[in-house]
Amino acid sequence: MRSSAVAVLLLAAAVSLPADEGMWLFNQFPAERVKAKYNFEVTSQFLDQLRAASVRFNNGGSGSFISPHGLLFTNHHVGADCIQKLSSASHDYMAGGFYADTQAEERACPDLEVNKLLKIDDVTARITEGTAGKNPAAAERLRKANIAHAEKACSVETGNRCEVVPLFSGERYHMYQYHKYTDIRLVFAPEYDIAAFGKDPDNFTYPRYCLDFALFRAYENGKPAESGPYFRWNPRGARDHELIFVSGNPGSTGRLATVAELEFDRDVLYPLMLDHAKSIVHTLLDYSAESPEHARQAVEALESQQNTLKAFSGFERGLLDPALIAQKRTEEAGLRRKIDADPKLKAEFGGTWDRIAGAYREYRGIVVPLQLLEIRAPRASNLLRLARIVVRYAAETPKPNGERLREFRDSSLPAIRQQLASTAPIYKPLEIAMLSGYLSFLEQRLSPADPTVKAILAGKTPARAAADYVNSSHLDDPAARLKLSASEPAVESCADGMIRLALLLDKPALELRRQWEDTGNAVLVDAQAKVARARFVVDPHEYPDATFTLRLTYGEVKGYRNGKGKWVPWTTRLEGVYRKATGKDPYVLPPSWLKAKGVLDPVTSFNFVSTADTHGGNSGSPTLDRNARIVGILFDGNIEGLPNRFVYTEAQARSVHVSSWVILEALRKVYHADRIVTELGMPVEEGN
Repeated sequence: MRSSAVAVLLLAAAVSLPADEGMWLFNQFPAERVKAKYNFEVTSQFLDQLRAASVRFNNGGSGSFISPHGLLFTNHHVGADCIQKLSSASHDYMAGGFYADTQAEERACPDLEVNKLLKIDDVTARITEGTAGKNPAAAERLRKANIAHAEKACSVETGNRCEVVPLFSGERYHMYQYHKYTDIRLVFAPEYDIAAFGKDPDNFTYPRYCLDFALFRAYENGKPAESGPYFRWNPRGARDHELIFVSGNPGSTGRLATVAELEFDRDVLYPLMLDHAKSIVHTLLDYSAESPEHARQAVEALESQQNTLKAFSGFERGLLDPALIAQKRTEEAGLRRKIDADPKLKAEFGGTWDRIAGAYREYRGIVVPLQLLEIRAPRASNLLRLARIVVRYAAETPKPNGERLREFRDSSLPAIRQQLASTAPIYKPLEIAMLSGYLSFLEQRLSPADPTVKAILAGKTPARAAADYVNSSHLDDPAARLKLSASEPAVESCADGMIRLALLLDKPALELRRQWEDTGNAVLVDAQAKVARARFVVDPHEYPDATFTLRLTYGEVKGYRNGKGKWVPWTTRLEGVYRKATGKDPYVLPPSWLKAKGVLDPVTSFNFVSTADTHGGNSGSPTLDRNARIVGILFDGNIEGLPNRFVYTEAQARSVHVSSWVILEALRKVYHADRIVTELGMPVEEGN
């Protein structure tokens, strides 16, 4: 998007809050705004239905129940992790798709968990009890201990997954209770070529033609789960200018961030993250080029990393736009003037922004090693991620619950054990390639003379060191992982290559983490919560930044005029995918679609756009009409919408959805998935 266009959009956003803005908590939904703009009354019953039928896929996406018997609806790219893990050289379900013609043929995912939100309680007083008057580091340690105690007590009492979620930068804390499903089975997935038609070149663009959906089923006690509330199907999908709702779990946003934080992200954090993402993509592309089997092994990881690279490139473009930063400066200066004008407010909040800026100045000194050794290391390879879990599980679980690293609290242990027990395949040649790329990046960014780098490489090249660590490891065996994780002495004396690497990383990584958490981050938690309280004084109707918890957004199905001034219609039609198909990657249609061309309705709505305010993590969110019927599924946003991470605009930014119409058309006529069509409550033949 051109800078001048951004300036116009940001000015419009500053003049009045767009009616469709907001990733709203279910217990604080602005029903009056929807009533005023769309003349539709959002009742408590409507909200309860949307909450109860929506789910969270714990690998980073959203979904919903669409039958009374546990049938789950999400994106193909959300389900791709399971689809890839179930695939093999002889049964490539990513390339060829998957359909369980009978219930007995539904395939169990190795390590997928799905959560349904049951209840939200405000536990702010309980979490902040005893913190008043303490220094930031002591207060933060006490909050963490209180969170661990509250989560454990909730889990023991209810048997549910319980998570304390900080909202408004820690100004409030809510307890989210979830019913968890750990037996999730694949029911249907289209071929990758149509699910991701256009692939990376078309990612974050529109018009699109992606059949980005997949179906799973939740099981309990070996039988399909009884879903309770579920969403019914609208066979004709959305219509132009229709009001729609999107219920899902956006991952994170930065709309409440201070200018100091945005400048830090722009100047320091995002360049580092982008360089690392580029390095991973380069590694995966090189590996994929070596053979068709290597390409099959890497396809899901490559798609994920290319998506990350493109998304953060878009976020960075937003922060590099002077108009966006200028708007943020103006908003922050206005708030600070109002605080300074009131002696009581100034006494409470004055100087808070300067404390935040100071913390980010301190962070600049350790951000590179902290990111590379602690935060990004588990993303280097599956084996390194598992090795770190084994090492830390063994070290942390003997400690009192409140004194552990937060990811090893009692409430998190069942999910961790599920990861350790996963039977997902691990390909050692891919592990070597990925680990070699990580070690090369480490050597480049920390220098060959860095003590940790020297200890890890031990005079070897990154490629040689990676091969030695991987080839001398047995952590591809779930039994070996589980056995080791039960004993810290066994871990400390273990000769396994990946365990030795994890131990070499762990000491400096944890030292950096504790240094940051006890100093700069402790200041940030305290100061950012104060900024949030100050904002409430001025505007008590704000919504919190995204936290990968259930939110509800709404908007209008609506086309737009793009950055070149060209009008972009609200929907694409099925006939268009055949015009765009070239027979060459990334515009290849599967044989099933070529065969079915003559029987498909060419005017079927394929993908469509809306003004719904969504973000990463919303992938797989059901798109619903006023009757809470499925009209589509959210799978992407357009490139113009990426700066919405920081400032919402709707003149050009759009969420992108797959129409329920094209999904039903494909299930009937391309895949002949009669069992699914019937379960959706639809006739097998159109018009019957």
